[in-house]
Amino acid sequence: MDSHTAMRRRPSLSLPILRNSRDQHRAGTLTLGNLITSLGEASFGWAIVVFSLLTLLPLPPGSSVITALPLLLTTVQMMLGYPFVRLPKALARMTLDPDKLRRTVLRLRPVTRRLERVLTRRRTSIFAPRKERLIGVLLFVIAFALFLPVPFSGWFPAVSLFIVGVGFVERDGLATMVGLALGTASVLLTGILLISIAAGAETMIH
Repeated sequence: MDSHTAMRRRPSLSLPILRNSRDQHRAGTLTLGNLITSLGEASFGWAIVVFSLLTLLPLPPGSSVITALPLLLTTVQMMLGYPFVRLPKALARMTLDPDKLRRTVLRLRPVTRRLERVLTRRRTSIFAPRKERLIGVLLFVIAFALFLPVPFSGWFPAVSLFIVGVGFVERDGLATMVGLALGTASVLLTGILLISIAAGAETMIH
């Protein structure tokens, strides 16, 4: 089998999330904690993927203040060198809407399809524990930018975190670095928007 055929037959990145959420919904056990555990034994990669999806759910404006909290918790644990994600009981028991989750996963298909074509195990030295802590610091900053209720800025950091999470799941260091670069750009964009909003408010006051 040549490499092109293998690439075309690569399992979908969306399939594990869709399959596990469907099965757990039918069993009446679809919670955030159960979904994370079923995907990868509470690994950081799958946790970041799922939590970034939560921030992209069709929710009222400003909801990122709540949905970004699991990402902040996860990235802090990475910074501290935890071996896996430890969710508080209240967060682990949070129920998920399977229809909204499915729609969000499908909305990201243009991103996941492109990733599926190029993902491979490479540059795995980036996942060494010492470097993983540094990545945790960078991801915390990106997650904090997502947490801030700044108009028009939420989608960009959420997608960058999604790409980083996929990179962790597939042990693709290059994909992880691309996600981090996009996340850094999203932090800069959020900063520019905050400065613009502050300048506009000051102009109105004076």
